Amino acid sequence: MGAGEEMHARTVKMSTPGVLAVVTVFSMIPGGLLSDIRDTQGLEGQQLARGSTVLHHRQKRGWIWKQLFVQEEDPTSQIIGQVKSDSDRGTFTIKYRLSGEGAGDVFKIDENSGEIWTLKKLDREKKAFYVLQAHAINTRTEEPVEPQSEFIIKVQDINDNAPQFLNEPYVSSIPEMSPVGTTVAQVTATDADDPMFGNNAKLIYSILQGEPYFSVQPKTGIIVTSWADMNREAREEYLVVVQVKDMLGLSGGYSSSTTVTVTLTDVNDNAPTFQQHVYTFALPENAAVGTTVGRIMAEDGDIGSNAKMTYRLEDDLIESSTFIIETDPVTQEGVILLGMPLDYESKRRYMMVAEASNNHPDTRFLPLDEFSDRTTLKIFVEDVDEPPVFFSAVYEWKIPENAAVGTVVGTVSARDTDTVKNPIRYSIDKKTDATNAFKIDPNNGTIAIAKALDRETADWHNMSVEAKETMQNHLSSSVVVFITVLDVNDNVPRLARDYQPYICEGTQAGELIHLLSAVDPDKAVEEHHFYYSMVPQERINPNFTIRDNQDNTAGIVARRSTFTRKDQTQYLLPVVLTDSGTPALSSTTTLTIGVCSCLPAGHCPTAGVEALALSGFSMQTLIGILVCLVTLTALSVLMLIVRRHRRKQQEGTDMEVKELELPETFSQKVLYYGERRDGLDFCQPPVPLRPHPRRRDRKLRREEVRASIRMSLRESHLIGPEDEVFRQFILDRLAEADQDPYVPPFDCLRTYAYEGSGSSSGSLSSLDSCLEFEPEKPVCNTNPYAVRLTPWYGGAEEDTFF
Repeated sequence: MGAGEEMHARTVKMSTPGVLAVVTVFSMIPGGLLSDIRDTQGLEGQQLARGSTVLHHRQKRGWIWKQLFVQEEDPTSQIIGQVKSDSDRGTFTIKYRLSGEGAGDVFKIDENSGEIWTLKKLDREKKAFYVLQAHAINTRTEEPVEPQSEFIIKVQDINDNAPQFLNEPYVSSIPEMSPVGTTVAQVTATDADDPMFGNNAKLIYSILQGEPYFSVQPKTGIIVTSWADMNREAREEYLVVVQVKDMLGLSGGYSSSTTVTVTLTDVNDNAPTFQQHVYTFALPENAAVGTTVGRIMAEDGDIGSNAKMTYRLEDDLIESSTFIIETDPVTQEGVILLGMPLDYESKRRYMMVAEASNNHPDTRFLPLDEFSDRTTLKIFVEDVDEPPVFFSAVYEWKIPENAAVGTVVGTVSARDTDTVKNPIRYSIDKKTDATNAFKIDPNNGTIAIAKALDRETADWHNMSVEAKETMQNHLSSSVVVFITVLDVNDNVPRLARDYQPYICEGTQAGELIHLLSAVDPDKAVEEHHFYYSMVPQERINPNFTIRDNQDNTAGIVARRSTFTRKDQTQYLLPVVLTDSGTPALSSTTTLTIGVCSCLPAGHCPTAGVEALALSGFSMQTLIGILVCLVTLTALSVLMLIVRRHRRKQQEGTDMEVKELELPETFSQKVLYYGERRDGLDFCQPPVPLRPHPRRRDRKLRREEVRASIRMSLRESHLIGPEDEVFRQFILDRLAEADQDPYVPPFDCLRTYAYEGSGSSSGSLSSLDSCLEFEPEKPVCNTNPYAVRLTPWYGGAEEDTFF
């Protein structure tokens, strides 16, 4: 063992005699790094694994190491240290191997000498140290001679990095007029070099640009003001350049710089000031209220809220009441507006004082009374030829609708405000009085009724009246006139609609049949009260009575319980309707009440009769309706006589027709022919087949059908396919179609005798006949025994409509 080496003895369990103890030796090199040794017990482990039970005391051998650090950024391959076992006698029986971080890539080892070499340049900023393991191997047996030992190679720093500023760019702001020493901002820089090794990462700050206004603290990088009362109005922005150096600023070090933008924010250190002592304006006398007279401006060096100001006019002058001044929020100008109408003939010049003052004075910089300024305003009124002026801005009158033509409604009046006092003529603008219901006196402006008024046609009128000067420029002006037409009770009340009441058979006495309501064009219904009654001669009517509900409605009530269609199908009921106006007006309406065989639900589907509303005071209308009814009745009777005559002619023929029984689904056109003793007749065209009707219900009268259709349509919105009324309606229509002989015929086949194959006329088959003979060209002569098929064709001579 060499001098200065530390020896360690370890007692181990050995199974093979003759194995020497191993001593680990650490060599300390000044300036180098002593690495921690983590001895492993690989060799002892192997001995124990062989099952040795004999304990031997041996001396642990050690490693002999030299230099164990390397300087960064050195590109040359060099020896940085050596590992060597003290059992190595130079006989080449031991070889060395290296493992761990960078082994074989960054570092290599000479297996014979144990010298460690670098293979490439290192960068401490990327990796500051490497952990490796050294192995001593027997060259013959490849068995470890020593346990592996772990050591660290440290990369030594050099000053190869310049300092860098963080969080760039730097922007800061401070209020103007700030005192010396006010903190502006702090800049911060970092250096990637090792702060624990020399002065490589020791930084210092300095000002390159920005003096004498700013300075920086060398170690902290805090920038402060060094100039008092910096004025934003003189200079608003400063660029401060700060430099940082490593190596404490010594030569040979690295440096960087950054720029700090410093902005001075505004404070209210300036008062508003008018640039003129007197402002002069001119305005025509006919300028409208609210017209802008002009603008004034007080200069203020501040900005933002510090430059906001308020303008006002002195209150101690009479002229200031004619004008108002407002502050423009965008330009901070004082806007002078006309507050009252001007009159050149009354006042031709105005003079007043305007004041501008700051809204947010700051007494740290100026006294309070210095934050305002004053100026004088002179406003001259210009003369203008003005149109006539009406004494009232609008005229409103009321007139009853029954006022006579020529009645004076009111008078408009205007004057010429100019000194000349020209005469004035009045007229109504025809575009605003489309009805021409009024006229005006052109000389004095009196408005009168030109034609009769009717509130129900137009309950109010508005028109434009023009006043025009008769001299000079013929200037004119106009005014609006409103005339309200008052209501007069000149319209009789009437029922709200054309009522069609009916009463069901079996209705009990006292039962409500129908509800009536009324309308009156004169006023709204809620302003009127209507009275319902019966005409004097009908007040003892045994069938019906009128019950006034005292709410502008009335009900028709049955007085007895024995109404039947057999006795009478309809009743006439005159109703007298009276309003509550002054004077009271009345009207009489005759209602037709039909008697109906109603369904259990109360509907009248088949026997309802449309009621006819007859006006009791209009006899001409009643006569006209009666004439129409008589004419329609005569036409109906005439049509019935013609129809019966045709039916008798058809029934007079004694044609014998045999019916061929075929299934109802048979659908083929066949030719009908009749039998006669002399021959056959093929004069009729083929007709389609259809199923023969099976229903044999009673035949409805045509009046019942029409009434049923009308009633069903009227009540169709109340019923649906499942309703009894709906089903009954369909059945009645089917029954009518089945039983009416004048609709298209029932489909059927007739049977005929076959004369045999020897007949000179050939086969009498209806199918063959259709092929041999064309209906349009008969091949035989007609005779009295031929039968016309018109009843089965239906509609050939007459169609029936409901």
